[in-house]
Amino acid sequence: MIPFLDLHKINEQYQEDFKNHFTSFLKSGNYILANEVDSFEQEYANYCGTKYCIGTSNGLAALQLIFEAYKALGILQEGDEIVVPANTYIASVLAISNAHLKPVLVEPDLNTYNIDITKIEQAITPKTKAVLGVHLYGQLYDVTRLEKICKSNNLLLIEDAAQAHGALNLDGRKAGNVSDAAAFSFYPTKNLGALGDAGAVTTNNKELADVIFKLRNYGRASSYQNDFKGYNNRLDELQAAFLRIKLKHLDGDNQKRKVIAQYYLDNINSIQILLPFCNDLSKHAFHLFVVRCKKRNELKEYLFKKGIETLIHYPIPPHKQEAYSELDGLCLPITELIHQEVISLPISPVMGESDIDVVVASCNNFQI
Repeated sequence: MIPFLDLHKINEQYQEDFKNHFTSFLKSGNYILANEVDSFEQEYANYCGTKYCIGTSNGLAALQLIFEAYKALGILQEGDEIVVPANTYIASVLAISNAHLKPVLVEPDLNTYNIDITKIEQAITPKTKAVLGVHLYGQLYDVTRLEKICKSNNLLLIEDAAQAHGALNLDGRKAGNVSDAAAFSFYPTKNLGALGDAGAVTTNNKELADVIFKLRNYGRASSYQNDFKGYNNRLDELQAAFLRIKLKHLDGDNQKRKVIAQYYLDNINSIQILLPFCNDLSKHAFHLFVVRCKKRNELKEYLFKKGIETLIHYPIPPHKQEAYSELDGLCLPITELIHQEVISLPISPVMGESDIDVVVASCNNFQI
């Protein structure tokens, strides 16, 4: 079976470094918010090109802490509306509603799967205070146009960069540095994945960063002084150590993903399969290689029989989830079409050429 993502093989190459860093971590006696977290935050901020990085327990926490920090600063308040793409993973929407804000779902562009810029302004009301842009599947949303809309409407621009580690804007800025604040997930399957759960916020706003540093750690300004009613959302010291090792290889791993993506784009020619649109392959992180097929379930079953594991990102849109039954009445036909047809093919930096060829040949032989 060709796995969708071979996490063991990805992490096995760093096994000795992991062991060495674990030994150092164990001997240090400092297990919470110590040197490894501090070092990773500095290194990841430098990587993204931002002034600040705040490590968190996971990606959802990172995103929610951004909203909570803006509330603490008086810039957001409960009930404010946040524009968000309707086809995003549910975590984007959860972060909004968990912060007692209101998600306003906007249809995506059917080509890029990112938010349709042309439909944002019609969703803006006097209650709208921010746009949460999502770099879905590893390709940045239209940064220039979205920045312009947010500036002209006095809105915050926040990135959900959970799938876009190392992705680039056309002007060279990286994901995490094309907004007021960005949230990252380092879930093990991400391009930069921990060996557990982890996340981070990046920003150039010192005031915001200072609040998030406190909020993630009980709202503490010092050991026994609490400025806010905070949370326990700290980045784990050991995960930070592992992430520091893998960060050095992120660009190289992303490049391997791009080579596979280019091969798929050049060689998959089935009329049953719609390949992804890519503005500039060199800027895409290709966290996922997502195709569409009207006979998605049949394709998935066929590829499984050929020994190829695939996944669906995502089968159910947020507004059709039981958790958001209040949104069920929304008319979002493009979102629903995407969720009915998308299927993700294997792509990873450890895929062998023979496996890639099998995926291509199997896709081209699919008939229904």
